[in-house]
Parts: sequence; C-alpha cells; structure tokens
Amino acid sequence: MGATVSCCASPGESPKPPRREVELEECPITTTEDVSEDTGTYLQHISDRELPDELAQEANPSDHPRASTLFLNKSQTDVREKRKSNYLNHMSPGLLTKKYSSCSTIFIDDSTVSQPNLKSTVKCVALAIYYHIKNRDSNRSLDIFDEKIHPLSREKVPDDYSIVDPEHKLIYRFVRTLFSSAQLTAECAIVTLVYLERLLTYAEMDICPCNWKRIVLGAILLASKVWDDQAVWNVDYCQILKDITVEDMNEMERHFLELLQFNINVPASVYAKYYFDLRSLADENDLSFPLEPLSNKRAQKLEAISRLCEDRYKELSKSAMRRSLSADNLVGVRHSQAVLS
Repeated sequence: MGATVSCCASPGESPKPPRREVELEECPITTTEDVSEDTGTYLQHISDRELPDELAQEANPSDHPRASTLFLNKSQTDVREKRKSNYLNHMSPGLLTKKYSSCSTIFIDDSTVSQPNLKSTVKCVALAIYYHIKNRDSNRSLDIFDEKIHPLSREKVPDDYSIVDPEHKLIYRFVRTLFSSAQLTAECAIVTLVYLERLLTYAEMDICPCNWKRIVLGAILLASKVWDDQAVWNVDYCQILKDITVEDMNEMERHFLELLQFNINVPASVYAKYYFDLRSLADENDLSFPLEPLSNKRAQKLEAISRLCEDRYKELSKSAMRRSLSADNLVGVRHSQAVLS
C-alpha cells in the first residue's frame, strides 16, 4: 500500500527514496523521569495522546452514564455539614415521617423511572439547581443569559441581583410555573437538568444569581421541544412570561444549542442515572417521594400487569425454543448430507 516497495523487485532496480531529515521540533517528544539518558528520548504513542480526550468525555455526567452527576457532588458538602452538626449537637431525627409497610397495609411508590412523580421531580430538580448556585466555583457567565442585559420582566432588576443567592422555594416556584402553564411532564424536568449540566460543562460557565432564570428557561425550552410529542412553541412561553419577546427567546435558544454543540441526545442510561441521583438527593434532604397505600383496585391492576408480562415471557421463551430446535435440525440435516456424500 502507498509507497511500500514490492518484494519482487531487486534493490538495485528500485532504489529507496532518500530519507528526509526531520527536526526534533516537528515530532512531539515527551520525556519522563523514569527514562534514563542511555535509553534516549521517549516518543509518546498516539493512543496516549488521545487518552485525555476519552477521560474528559467520561468525566462529563451528561454524556457518560458512569460519571457522577454534578448536582449530587455539590450537595454532599451541605449533607456532610448537616450530619456533623446533628452529631455534635446530639440531635435526634425527631418523629418518623416516612411510611413503612406492615402486615395490614402496603405502601406503593408511584414514581418510577419511566413515569416519575411530577411534583416531587420538579421539586428535586429545583433543589439540584439550588445546590449548583450555592456551591458554585466562580461566577463565570455569558451576556446572553445575564438578566440585567436581557430582563425577563419590565420590573427593575435589583442592584444586588448578582450577589444574593435565590432560595430553593423561589427556584421551585419559577420552575413549577413554567411546567404547569406549559403542561410539561416529569421526564422533561429530568432532561432539563441534563441539558443544564451539559451547558455548564461544555461552555465552562457557572449558574449564578445573575443568570439562573434564563439558563433554566433555555433548558426547559429545549427539553420540551426534544422530549415532548407536542412541543411548546417559543411564542407560548412569551404568553407565560408576558414581558419577554419572541426574538429574545429565539436568540437564547440559538446560543444554547451552539454552546451544547447541538448535542441534544440523552441516552437512556444517562436519563436513568439522573433519575436515581435525584431520588438520592431527595432522601438526603428529607424530600421523600409520596407513598400511597395499596388499594384493592390497584392490587388487581398490578396483578393483571404481572400476568400479562408473564404470558409475554412465556411466548418469547417458546419462540426462542422453536428457533433453537430449527437450528439444531438444520445442523443435523447438513451433517447427514455430508455423511452421505
């Protein structure tokens, strides 16, 4: 291939082309302390040079299912301080508010990874945003998300808008208003958090008091268009937020997509990881998902679903057995034909 010399030709007939002398500056050379002067220089392999990019991809939780979510890491500081304070002050957990099943009553959690509870999920997403703002590393931002430059209302923006951190209740009311007015689903809330952390990672910025509303609005806008079958138009959000214009929404959406590098894919493994990490966040902050007692009607429904799944499993097992037997018969026929021939 290429300039490779054929072995059929003699050295005299096909002289090798003169070798070009290459300066050391043209080749990437990496020296380590383990390499002695006698062994010479150490040339880094191409796979070693590509390894940092792979590690960076695995470190991004919005793309890789094995990477830990950013909001859960940021919440651990407050959780540890809370546990330490309770231990030093010898505080008891108080009355048990969590419900437990007994012989007479069985409590069922209606929230599943495929159908999460809307209110609890939105509250947990708001809490994750709260920890992002509270435990941020710096105040890196972009003008397109600055509420002073692009206000969401005609009311005067306070002078300390970029200093005072919003409370969890304020963030929850803002997110809940958008979800209830646009009739969005709980799955859309999880995808919103995925896009939010992907934006912070790709754009190398922070969510802070001056930009959290517009970043959350842009993530919700994008998630509703990608996830929901009946997408909400930008003009619909202008009816919810009366003072924002369609041109502003379009510009913010365009910048959001560009900062995401148009990567709006959310794998099922990443979605499931964010769901279960939100549940862990809820348990650590006493935001338990609602438990309802199992009624007769619900028990009959679960039993019917269980029978249906069992019947489907039996059908799949039978069909797999038929394919296996047909393959065995085919092998036996071929073996007989080989013996006869």
